Amino acid sequence: MFNSISGTLTGKTAESIYIETNGIEWEVFVSALSADRFGTAGSTVRVYTWLYHREDQMRLFGFLTPAERSLFLDLTKVDGIGPKQALKILSGLDSAALEAALEAGDVARLQSIPGIGKKTAQKMVLALKGQLTGLHDTGRAETAKKSEFEDIITALINMGYDRKRAAETVESVAQSMRAKGIDPAAKEEELFRTAIVNLSST
Repeated sequence: MFNSISGTLTGKTAESIYIETNGIEWEVFVSALSADRFGTAGSTVRVYTWLYHREDQMRLFGFLTPAERSLFLDLTKVDGIGPKQALKILSGLDSAALEAALEAGDVARLQSIPGIGKKTAQKMVLALKGQLTGLHDTGRAETAKKSEFEDIITALINMGYDRKRAAETVESVAQSMRAKGIDPAAKEEELFRTAIVNLSST
């Protein structure tokens, strides 16, 4: 599983960037807004990733921040919105503005995004208002909390689990490990596996 890729930006198009790392050049699909913010060729960049894998294709999607990636994954949960359209939505409105529109139920603002009609905008609000898992600086105490095991929580989110449930499960497993005299920070693989088992059984 990829969490991020760091390397040299070798080029970009309207919908993707190219990153060279250890002799391998990666094609990473990004939103148009993010592509502009990754800098120019020759820059050293870090891109947070999500791998789309189906029998007939594999695509690596990239994001400036874990928060942008979380919002992208939230969008793909909406009926009728796949990874490609989710990326187009992020190309039409930056992450913070998009989250604000969803939280406010601002259908008109969402309709201003190219390719988004009234019905799709309404579905987005219905599915995501109050349910966003991204970490934006909106003053909400719950989402502002950072965990000691943020990388594990992010990996679970990438697998499709809700952020709140993932964070609570990871912390619960960590506490249980400490009670047995096991340092969870030194046994992150065990922590990750146990968290998956617990999430799958609830």
